[in-house]
Amino acid sequence: MINEQTIKKESKLSFKFDLQSYTLILALIFIAIIFTFFTDGEFLSSRNISNLFTQMSIIAVLAVGMTLVIVAGHIDLSVGSIVGVTGGIAAMLQVWQGWSTPVVVLAAIIIGGLIGLWQGWWVAYRAVPAFIVTLGGMLIFRGVLIGLSDGQTISSLNPSFKQIGNSYLPFIPGYIIAAIAVILMIAFTVNSRRKRKEMGLLLLPSVIDYGKVTVYSVVLVVITYMLNRYLGIPIPFLIVAVIALIFMFITTKTAFGRRIYAIGGNPEAAALSGINIKRNTLYVFISMGALAGVAGVLLTARLNAATVSAGNSYELDAIAACVIGGTSLMGGKGKIFGAIIGALIMASIDNGMSMMNIGAYWQYIVKGLILILAVWVDIISKHK
Repeated sequence: MINEQTIKKESKLSFKFDLQSYTLILALIFIAIIFTFFTDGEFLSSRNISNLFTQMSIIAVLAVGMTLVIVAGHIDLSVGSIVGVTGGIAAMLQVWQGWSTPVVVLAAIIIGGLIGLWQGWWVAYRAVPAFIVTLGGMLIFRGVLIGLSDGQTISSLNPSFKQIGNSYLPFIPGYIIAAIAVILMIAFTVNSRRKRKEMGLLLLPSVIDYGKVTVYSVVLVVITYMLNRYLGIPIPFLIVAVIALIFMFITTKTAFGRRIYAIGGNPEAAALSGINIKRNTLYVFISMGALAGVAGVLLTARLNAATVSAGNSYELDAIAACVIGGTSLMGGKGKIFGAIIGALIMASIDNGMSMMNIGAYWQYIVKGLILILAVWVDIISKHK
């Protein structure tokens, strides 16, 4: 029999967890209010929100993979160069060799995965620190891109390739997807509460659980409405949503996800419990490489060109998005949803300051200060 004191303790812990979870969202709302005020409401216009979601898509894809890498206790400094080389190879295969769009997209993702396999092998099976391996990879793959392209800008891709980064989902399918998402959230909440009740676990008041679903549903419908007021849901943002859902499921509902958190939290304990650290580390880098290939396709499609500077400094933005989103550089802690919000915060800062005609150098300064602050907060929470 669960006594009243236990229930109160669980309620306090839950409330504390909710405050930590929603701090990012509150920060995002604050940023939106500030920029909306200084841009006379233009920041929250349908057109700008659509551009914002498209703009953050590439970093968001990288942040999803980077979250796994950092949670596992490593770092990847090469993702910007992988974005450049995979996107460049995709453009070369289509413009120079005449390959079809589906084939070059698949080729870019496979090449990214193979690059991740190569780097993961050095880290996992040769015990070379990930910092060194990926720092070397950053230089190697940038050199490969320059060598293969001969320093040229490769442009004039097929319209079908361009549409990956510049097209929109029509209005009606957008609303249908939003409705399906709302139904799934309700069904998941009902099923989760039923299972917890059957297992005799504590349940939060139904008002809280269903209140969350209501808030999420309203936000989803409002965002869909705002995007449909312009041209519809951007395809790059839809790709991010699908990837995020897949990796949320992997990290929270699979044995592989639990092993990654165990490895990053305490490698010695993970090894003693029978977890194959080397193999799982290899899988993490393969997934990071494949996602960098996806980001390379999105960037090339959006620009309708591949350049030798494509992806420069993207690794720093991806790492910053993860850290701002609550991923600990110490390993063992981090969430995909937090990384997505972190990427949105980074994009919002860039977008808002650009709309205010603030110098580009200030964008770097502000993002750098936010990154330092986020790491400081993580260190303070670790001490507590």
